[in-house]
Amino acid sequence: METILIDGKKIAAEVKSELRSRILALKERGIVPNLTVILVGEDPASKVYVSMKKKACDELELRSETLQLPQATSEEELLATIAKLNRDASVHGILVQMPLPRLINENRIIEAISPEKDVDGFHPINVGRLVAGTPAFVPCTPAGILELLLRYGFRPEGKHVVIVGRSNIVGKPLANLLVQKNATGNATVTICHTRTQNLAQLTRQADILIAAVGRPKTITADMVREGVVVIDVGVNRVEDPAARRGYSLVGDVDFDGVYTKAAAITPVPGGVGPMTIAMLMKNTVQAAETQTQG
Repeated sequence: METILIDGKKIAAEVKSELRSRILALKERGIVPNLTVILVGEDPASKVYVSMKKKACDELELRSETLQLPQATSEEELLATIAKLNRDASVHGILVQMPLPRLINENRIIEAISPEKDVDGFHPINVGRLVAGTPAFVPCTPAGILELLLRYGFRPEGKHVVIVGRSNIVGKPLANLLVQKNATGNATVTICHTRTQNLAQLTRQADILIAAVGRPKTITADMVREGVVVIDVGVNRVEDPAARRGYSLVGDVDFDGVYTKAAAITPVPGGVGPMTIAMLMKNTVQAAETQTQG
């Protein structure tokens, strides 16, 4: 059977299309969902991510504002900016682009964002709600991964899902999503990481394998079984003299090797990435709806 290439761009377009009626309903009430992004410093990768978020907002005719703060911005100055946005009723979603300069405590910044405007889903209150099974905002990448699986017919229920990576952004919230006692969860989840012994022994047990370690080609063909569904979250730059930019983007999975064994696999780029942006748009619309309920 031919391997299915899971098209993140296609599913992201579907999600955004489905949001249009909700956005229109808000506009009929004089409300335009507003996502404000704070970018501290001049990190090139961060600038690219912020521009992609703005492009998605423009596509859906959402308000998008980027506050570009200098690299020398202090933690107290950043906290004051967040406090002002928390008080501004016209701002529905606040996103602080990570990473932040070294002297700023990222946890303190995340905790300063109002949970009702935390469209990234990283505030401890939203994390707690996710664990309890009553989420307000689900972190965008895990939400996007689940959406990809469901829309391609790979329901996690009863499956053994192995997640390689334990970050607060992907691994941990995704595991919590998948173990929930509901129609989109009910999976058996194993979390692996860089200290896991006999990693290949565990990854070969996976019905669904999710790689989110940030290391190129960590998962090789000998580490997966025939018929596995593979979601590759990694986006890694590797030197490539033949490429116009001098580098290529590759995932955490050795795509060419694993492709021949997998029932389905996401490409990099074009897999999980577009879904992360689409789910951010969904969270922003949800925030506007919740904050403006009559």
